[in-house]
Amino acid sequence: GCNPLAETGRSKLQNQRAVLNQQILRAVRMRAGAENLLRATNNNKVREQVLLELSFVNSDLQILKEELEGLNISVEVYQNTEETFSIPLVPLGLKETKEVDFTLPLKDFILEHYSEDSSEYEDEIADLMDLRQACRTPSRDEAGIEMLISYFLQLGYVENRFFPPTRHMGVLFTWYDSFTGVPVCQQNLLLEKASILFNIGALYTQIGTRCNRQTQAGLENAVDAFQRAAGVLGYLKETFTHTPSYDMSPAMLNVLVKMMLAQAQECVFEQIGLPGIRNEFFTLVKMTQEVAKVGEVYMLVNTAMNQEPVKENIPYSWSKLAQIKSDHYKALAHYFIATILCDHELQSGDDEDQQEKALSQLYNHMPEGLMVLTVLKDKVQRKQLGKAHLRKAIGYHEEALRVCGLCKKLRNIDVLQEVLTAAHKRSLLKYAQQETEDDFLSLIQAPDILPKTEHKIETIAPQFSKVKVKDFFHRLGPLTVFSAKQRWTAPRTIHIHHEAGELGFSLKGGSPVQIYCLDPACSAASMGLKEGDYVVSVGGVDCKWLGVNEVLEKFKSVGEQPIEIEVIS
Repeated sequence: GCNPLAETGRSKLQNQRAVLNQQILRAVRMRAGAENLLRATNNNKVREQVLLELSFVNSDLQILKEELEGLNISVEVYQNTEETFSIPLVPLGLKETKEVDFTLPLKDFILEHYSEDSSEYEDEIADLMDLRQACRTPSRDEAGIEMLISYFLQLGYVENRFFPPTRHMGVLFTWYDSFTGVPVCQQNLLLEKASILFNIGALYTQIGTRCNRQTQAGLENAVDAFQRAAGVLGYLKETFTHTPSYDMSPAMLNVLVKMMLAQAQECVFEQIGLPGIRNEFFTLVKMTQEVAKVGEVYMLVNTAMNQEPVKENIPYSWSKLAQIKSDHYKALAHYFIATILCDHELQSGDDEDQQEKALSQLYNHMPEGLMVLTVLKDKVQRKQLGKAHLRKAIGYHEEALRVCGLCKKLRNIDVLQEVLTAAHKRSLLKYAQQETEDDFLSLIQAPDILPKTEHKIETIAPQFSKVKVKDFFHRLGPLTVFSAKQRWTAPRTIHIHHEAGELGFSLKGGSPVQIYCLDPACSAASMGLKEGDYVVSVGGVDCKWLGVNEVLEKFKSVGEQPIEIEVIS
């Protein structure tokens, strides 16, 4: 993991998040204590004091949650460091956790359940704890993702080895909600696994926002990162359906998936426009549809953010930013179509049918009394419809600026203000360039534009199989047999004597091998060997991972000498 003491902008934010989580925890505990006292007492004077105390605690809690929201909208820290003129993208902050000490519970379980000397597994337990600690500060790149995935996969092994379905292991996992800062504690591994998945998705969003959006490669990487973030969060929603933490509830994850796909769609539009947008009829038609699609997906994100129960806990500034982006990109769509109508009169050499077909694809229906071909041919109608679109574009720009001005946290993001203002001025300038004599006749309402994209954005499912992980506790034996849900006897020592060159039994199965076709009259049977016993060591050498041929070789290597084996039932 990264150095947790490194004074980078991102680590400072994460440290502030950790401090806020602790302060919120204290306030929540005080509130719970005050509410318990309120329920327990009948003394009116005490009740008055407690109610006063509760009002103070609740106001403190509200202030702390607003500070946490401020961290969630501190998007500038996560953007690329290159000078850019793009609307910021929103990353997710990593969930914070408390330290966990696996040492005693795992050592006790190894001794009790596996009947092995637990002191021999101290290095493996230390490796597991080191990996978990490193996962609290992952680097913001593919190596950080790989490390989180390797811990997630390692947890699968740990769960099968040490967490029986019928009892708790006494290991308490605590994770803080990313939006409310309230801690959630559980003794099973579900919370731990779900929180690591959330952090994998969050890290992908941070990688996406860090990409240089002034280059094709940077935008491609950003699109890929947001699609992967959506894939991980979608997988979390489908796999862990009962997580007690609100930021991982199905409703919240549904909104976060939509938000990441919208940001990917935004980067796709930037990618298309990166080489420059040619002022040419068919190019502008394509750009109109693409940018209208971005406006539509952000409108859906904003709608989802304002539904119950998500509305209560989603950062207010996120829903306002989604609304601003929706208005901004809708305005751009109307500006592009106005440019088509105002700058491109039908020339004698132009393909009328092609232009009519392209323009008709932009509308569900034309304003009353207008036909697409007539508009293309008639200079006056063309100008009037173009100006109607410009008026609509200016309306959307003004709404975006108004909403931005109302939200204190967004108002302080300089580049957002600059982009919105520049786009608004450009539309005003375009409108001023058109003749104004016929304005009193301009009663046409610009129709809505149909969104369409040639670049379908979909989630990319997490590919855990690409990260190769070795089970830390591999020495305990094959997981199919040596797991927490299996029960067996302690190892028994059997002395094998060759009788006329025969062992008195056969072996079968993979690793570990089993006793098969045991002769009840042989000496091994009289010493307690049973049909179906697993052979775990031969001559003091561990053979849990050996196959039939390899174990037989060990028997043959001692010749006619007696040999000691250990078996379990």
